[in-house]
Amino acid sequence: MRKDIKVVFMGTPEFACESLKEIYEAGFNIVGCFTNPDKPSGRGMKLKASAVKEYAIEKNIPIYQPKKIRNNQEVLDILDKLAPDVIAVVAYGKILPKEVLDIPKYGCINVHGSLLPKYRGAAPMQWALINGEKETGITTMFMDVGMDTGDMLLKEEIEIKDDYNLETLHDKLMVIGAKLLVKTIDGVVSGTITRIPQPKDGTYAPMITRDMTKIDFNKSAREIFNFVRGLSPFPGTYMELEDSRKYKVFDVSYKEDKNIDSTVEPGDILLMSKDSLYIRCKDGYVMINKIQPENSKRMDIRAFMAGNRFNMMDKFI
Repeated sequence: MRKDIKVVFMGTPEFACESLKEIYEAGFNIVGCFTNPDKPSGRGMKLKASAVKEYAIEKNIPIYQPKKIRNNQEVLDILDKLAPDVIAVVAYGKILPKEVLDIPKYGCINVHGSLLPKYRGAAPMQWALINGEKETGITTMFMDVGMDTGDMLLKEEIEIKDDYNLETLHDKLMVIGAKLLVKTIDGVVSGTITRIPQPKDGTYAPMITRDMTKIDFNKSAREIFNFVRGLSPFPGTYMELEDSRKYKVFDVSYKEDKNIDSTVEPGDILLMSKDSLYIRCKDGYVMINKIQPENSKRMDIRAFMAGNRFNMMDKFI
């Protein structure tokens, strides 16, 4: 019976909260939730609880928010007292040391947003989109001391369609991952899942940093399209004029066109009207659809062009 299986859940954002909801509603005995400490948020910088904490409060699940897991005897004491059969980890944001991994009877199970061994690491969904993958999915796995290198358990694959951005993909994988976690815990407890060792070689998806979000118009139209949707709506990409003015970009369309005037260089404005802005790139052009000037709000290109104009001689670098 699921109610006899004691689960400790570790996770932080909305992506993790969906998995917590699913295993709670499936009837597992959730004896504790570990989530990151509250963080300052908004203009007033008031402390904001994680999505996982808010749900745990609603369901009267004990909450623990240690600043660190490694070399923390208090965490080990709490886990020894809770005596979980399974620790389920979804987007927690902390690496578990061996002494934690060894505590639960059935091990520590992780929900990862890629088809392992591809895209191990912090930003698998972003890099799958940026790299133009045609499919991705969810992998559940036993955790070990490596970075997403543990034995694989279950997988579910989805197609990445051209109208998907990071938000779309996140929401679809969030639901898939939650349901797959329930199946995985059931299978691990019953012994009906075969664990599959990962090959040593895999690809990694490092965390996205601010200095990685600038659009390079020397790249192909398709590459720019993938780059923008891979980081939309957060953190968003940006383009920069020669005079250092910056504009965040959240949505673009593109066209490959080898017949463009060769005197128009990548980064040059190709066409500008009351409802459009086309910028030359390596093998065609991109059409900016959603834009946000510095110190302003996000808007569609028609609204932006109604109150803003560029000079046709302007160049994005």
